[in-house]
Amino acid sequence: MKKEIIHEELSGKIISAVMDVLNDLKPGLDEKLYERALVIALRRRGHTVDAQYPVFYNSELVGNLLPDLIVDDTVIADPKVVSAFNEAHTAQMIGYLAISQLDLALLLNFKSARLEWKRVVRQNKPESDLPDLHAY
Repeated sequence: MKKEIIHEELSGKIISAVMDVLNDLKPGLDEKLYERALVIALRRRGHTVDAQYPVFYNSELVGNLLPDLIVDDTVIADPKVVSAFNEAHTAQMIGYLAISQLDLALLLNFKSARLEWKRVVRQNKPESDLPDLHAY
């Protein structure tokens, strides 16, 4: 039985655009250059790309979350130029997913000629795992 991959088609299209950008610009440039090029590549492929997400506390706007890119209001794409992904990168994506309520983030590394990427999926706790605070 094949395990379902969340947003498989869209993430594949994002990774395809990332590979085109990396093949054209080559590795090792500044992160923002790849980000801007990726926005162009994705928009030319018909995707919407946003760069901020409103954050609310008790129904009041407290500011804007600035994940690098939100593609089709569905997937966060975060271009990096790093030797390797670390726990801080993953933790940041988990935080972005929790605030945005999106389910998938892609960490994308432009450091070398071989593209590296990592999928970070928001973990939903089933309601049955939560304690019943009214039982006490």
